[in-house]
Formats: sequence, C-alpha cells, structure tokens
Amino acid sequence: MFRGRNSMYRVYAYLLSTSALVAFPATIAAQTRQPPATAEETVTPDDRHDIIVTGVHDEEGQATIVSTGALGAKPLLDTPFSLSVVNAEDILRRQVTNIGQLFADDPSVSSSAPAASTNWWGTQIRGIGVRNYYVDDVPMALYWGGDFALEPIQSVTALKGLTGFMYGFGSPGGVISYRTKRPTTAPLLTTEIGYRTAGIGYARLDAGGPLTRDGAFGYRLNLAGEKGDAYNRAGVNRLVAALALDYRLAPDLRWFATASYEDSTLRHEPFGVYWSQYTDTALPRVSYDYGKLNIANSFYATRTLATATGLDWGFAPDWSVRLTYGYTSKLHHANKMFINLLDQTGDYRGFAYNFASLGRSHFGQALVQGAIATGPVRHEIVVGTSLQANLSDFGPADSHWGNDFNGNLYRDQPFRVTRAIAFGTDGSPSRDQQRALFASDTLHFGDHVQAMAGARYNLYRLSDTDDDPATDSSYRATALTPTVALLYKPVAYATLYASYAEALEPGSRVDGIYVNAGEVLKPTISRQYEVGGKYEHDGLSLTTAAFRIERVEPIDLTEGDRRRLTQDGLTLYKGIEATARYQLTPALRLGAGAIHLDPSIRTVASDNAAMLGHVPGGTSKWQVTGNADYRPPALPGFSLFGNVRYIGPAPTDNDNRLAIPGYTVANAGFQYQTRLGGQPVIVTGNVNNLTDAHYWTQTNVGEAINGSLSVRLAW
Repeated sequence: MFRGRNSMYRVYAYLLSTSALVAFPATIAAQTRQPPATAEETVTPDDRHDIIVTGVHDEEGQATIVSTGALGAKPLLDTPFSLSVVNAEDILRRQVTNIGQLFADDPSVSSSAPAASTNWWGTQIRGIGVRNYYVDDVPMALYWGGDFALEPIQSVTALKGLTGFMYGFGSPGGVISYRTKRPTTAPLLTTEIGYRTAGIGYARLDAGGPLTRDGAFGYRLNLAGEKGDAYNRAGVNRLVAALALDYRLAPDLRWFATASYEDSTLRHEPFGVYWSQYTDTALPRVSYDYGKLNIANSFYATRTLATATGLDWGFAPDWSVRLTYGYTSKLHHANKMFINLLDQTGDYRGFAYNFASLGRSHFGQALVQGAIATGPVRHEIVVGTSLQANLSDFGPADSHWGNDFNGNLYRDQPFRVTRAIAFGTDGSPSRDQQRALFASDTLHFGDHVQAMAGARYNLYRLSDTDDDPATDSSYRATALTPTVALLYKPVAYATLYASYAEALEPGSRVDGIYVNAGEVLKPTISRQYEVGGKYEHDGLSLTTAAFRIERVEPIDLTEGDRRRLTQDGLTLYKGIEATARYQLTPALRLGAGAIHLDPSIRTVASDNAAMLGHVPGGTSKWQVTGNADYRPPALPGFSLFGNVRYIGPAPTDNDNRLAIPGYTVANAGFQYQTRLGGQPVIVTGNVNNLTDAHYWTQTNVGEAINGSLSVRLAW
C-alpha cells in the first residue's frame, strides 16, 4: 500500500477533530445564507428549505443550465436528450456514498456494486455499461476501480444515450459528469460529523469565500475523512481534499482552477462474483454473513487526482470563449478477491488478483459559444477543438491471477495471502490520443421551434510504447459523428423533441489468430434515435423518452479453417423511460419513474447463432422507482423522505441460461433543521435496505440493512 498513509491520516484526523470540537456538529446549511458566487452557482430558496444547484433559474425554475460537452452550456429544457441531475444538497440529505445511491430515483441509471465495495464495471445507463466519466469537463478513467469522491461535488449529471458528438470516443451507454464545488462570494464555513453502521466515523469541512477585499479572488476548500468497518465488514479508510479558486481578472475575464484528491483503501471487502462456471439453474441462498465472504488481508487501494484550470472570456456581446486544461490520474494497488460460483450449495473457486496500474490523462479544449441572427432566425453557435492524451502503465510481471483458494459461501474461508506482492507498473505501457474538431448550430425559429445540427471529427490513435513488434497493437482511425435534433416548445416550460446521434467506440488491430491479421478495424459507430418530452411547471416535473440504440460490435466469421474478425455484429436496445415528480400538497411531494427495455442480440458469428434474439447479459427489461418527501406542517424544519426501487431479472451473460432474480430495495430517511446558539443545525439520518431484502446482483451479494446519522453546523 501507499507509504506514509497512517501518518497522513493522524495529522488530518487531528485537524478535523479540532475543527469539530470548535464547530461541534456540522452542516452545509451555511450555504443557505450565501449569495451566488457566479452565474454558474445560484442559491435558490423556497419556503421549505434551501438548495444550491448548478445553474441559473428563471421564475418557473425550469431554465437550469447544464454543460453538454461540445454543445456548450444550455438550459435543461433545451437539450434534445434525456438527462438526470443530482445536486449537493440531495447528496448530503440522502447521505449518498456511491453511484447506485446517487441515482436511486432514476430508473435508467443503476449500479450492481453495493455501498462499501469496489465498483468493478458495475454502472449502467439504459442497460449499457458506462465507460465515460468527466470531472469539470475533463475525462477521467473511473469505469473500474471505484466511484469518484462525492464530498467536493456540487452536482452529478447523467447524460443518457449516445454522446459521440458531445464527448468523442466512448461506449454508447452515456456519460456521468461530476462538477466540483465553486467559490462563494460571502464567507462560508460548515462542518459535519457522522456515523455509519457498523462502525464508520466520518467528518467533513467545507469553507469558502473571498480572498481579497474587492471579492475578485475567491476560494472553496473541502476536506473529508472516514475510517472504520462498514455494514459488510469491509474496512474503509479514506482521505479527501479539494480546492477551487476563482479570480476575476477583469469584468469579462475569469480564471478558474480546481483540484480534487482522494486516498482510499478498502480492506477485506466481500468477494466479487462471476457466474460463468455456474452449473445449476437456481441461485444459492443469499447470506449476509459477510465474515464468510472475504479474505481477511485483501485490500484495494487507490489514489485519485482530478485537476482543471482555464479562462472564461466574454470577448464580445453574446460571445465567450472557454479555454480548459485538465490532468487526471488514478493509481491502483490491488489485492482483490473474486469467486466463480459453481452450484446452488454455494461452492466456489476463488481467485486472487494482484496488480498495479497507473492511468493518466491530459486534456485541452478551446470552446467558443455565441449568438448571431440571420433575418428572423437566431443562431446559437458552438465551435471548438480538443486534444486528449491517455497514458496507461500496467506491470504484467508483477501481476497475479490464480485459483489460490476454494470454499463455500456458508463456511469460514481461512485462506490468507502470504506471498510477496509487488506493485510495479512498468512493462506494458500504452498511449491513446484523440484529436477533435466540432461545431454545432442551434437555430431558433421564433419562440417555439428549434433545430440543432452538429458534427465532430475525431482522429484516434493507439500506440504501444514497448517497441515489441510481436505484441504491437498500434493503430490509427478517423471518424465523423453527426447529431441532429428538432425541438418544439408549445409553452416556455415544456419541450417536445426528436434527435439522432452517433457514438464511437475505438476499433483495434486484428491479432494473429484471424485470417485478416494485422488489419485495422475502423471505429464502431453506434446509432440512436430518440423522441421525448420535458415539462417543468406548477409543481409538476416530467421527463419521458422513447429510444432505439443500435450498437455495432465485432464478430467472428468462419472462412474455411480460419476466422475473420469483422465489425458486423449488432445489439439492439429499444426502450421507453419516464420520470415524474409532483408537489401534491405544500407538505407532500411524490415521484415515480420507470424504464422498459426490449434489448436483443441481432447479429452474431455463425458459431453463436443460438444467441440470436437473446437479451444482452446484465440487462434488466424493467426497472421501477418511487419516492416521497413529507414535511409535516406541525413540525417546522422536519422532513421524512424515502425511495423504493425494483430491478427486474437480468441474464448473467448472452447465453441467457442463468438470470439474477429481480429484487426490490427501499430506503428511508429524516432531516431536522433547527438552531443552536443562533447557528443553523441540521440532523440527518438514513436507513438503506429498510426491509433487509436479501438479493444477488450481477457482481456482488446484496447490501444488508445499514444506517447513517450526521449533524451539520454552519458558522
């Protein structure tokens, strides 16, 4: 593991505990008193509680501004795609710790990784795995090895579906984009202390404000730490630090910089589960005896860094340019355990996986956004260019994957790792690079009709840097991805839209087992057709979309005694989704959502003809959510809230011979806002898996009932 980690924790724990003694409990409630720092961070009060959201609101509250990559910044109602936004207050209120909890109210976004476990390829949007993550618009490799720390986050946006035009190469499932907290114009200091079962203590500090008398230079500092044993007996040890700076160099010129760092070690977490060798048709009984589901000296340790800096310049009326440079990195040290379950009695084969990996990304982008008019038509223009270089270092000589232990789910596992573990990353470096030019035009034909057209030209290059021709997988590819859309706004608070988009996934160089060895396959281009609607008015919020995603994938074709690798495979995802929230009374708000997928494998290699028409592995046809928020008039400042989610059965692989049964999980919480000594105080508590439902996921045993309690105070 990482050197000096314990001493770092002791220093930080001392500083934070000192703050806690001075500040006692903590809360972000001080944000309710702060005026907005910029147009991007606005305080929006209502008569029940105050929430900070990322965006600017008009009088109906529907004009939330969101960042949509190459489309620039747009009102949420003017985006011809389905999005889900979770803000910082909701994260704090529900005491969220992972992506599954984060999007618990959105049926289209899910994760099979329970809390206090490594999110190993577990997140899906519309049934497709997510591979595209961004922090302050800078790409971050997060699709395996864990979630991003939420303590310094202002909002998280899930952009559903194809994003080839907006973000370039990636999977067609969608994008998850994090935005860190920004400086405030007035002094801010909040602290929080909390507890999570079965024995985790945590503390947080959020401070900000101006650094100069004229308010031109501001900062935002977030510190957080947690340590202890979680409900599943995993040992949690995390440190998080984040800093944001904002300097108004001139009335129309602003410099910004952000940096977020997390040092995390998760010890003896429950096994990751694979089903490929399972022989029975019914699953083993679910056991939450987590002490039998781990290796005592296993661990997964990561260091994550995300930085961004740049300039915002309003160089002319209605025109601005944003220059951004970002650097992200993630270092993995793994002594992680997996099992292949074998039968209904709970027997398994166990595998220890040791490896070290360092992924780094450099990103630069120039984006110009403005408006012009040609006669009666108003144009919103976005043009830009970007360069992204990803470097990956993996040490195969020091890695290990082996069947080191066997056992049964219901018996103690005595195995311990006793061999020396090396964590070198030298030996298998690779570099991929994306260069892009993009442009879009949104045409406004009066107040009711908009048309949008955009295109991105990508140059993608993958390079091995070990100079070994025998293992060379270098290749180069180019592609053009368009996006077109038509929007109709019958009233200012409602939108109907239809859109077409394409997504790019990198191709590859064909290896030696195929007759076309050495051929460079072009990037696969997936397509999406979507129609939908959005409504935000008079207490009702509604979004709905029907979509068709055609995902092109490589397949094998037989040619005599040899095989040819082609890009002719096709998996189809058809579906309809809807979410709604309604303020039924001043005290009661209700919400619901559902997605129905009709996915199928349409084109496969001849050897896999039996899979035709099957459901893609890991995909549920139905997911349904419901939520409620009640604020009793007789108890000012008190609220009760909760949600329930049903995830339908899903096959474990494309063969469809085994399925994970559907399951329902309910969560509930409360919050009480009051004052102590004149200071705003918020007490928050949550219970996850309220009914202690026992269930399997695609990658783990489920999450047993667990709870959390915290107190927050603003200064």
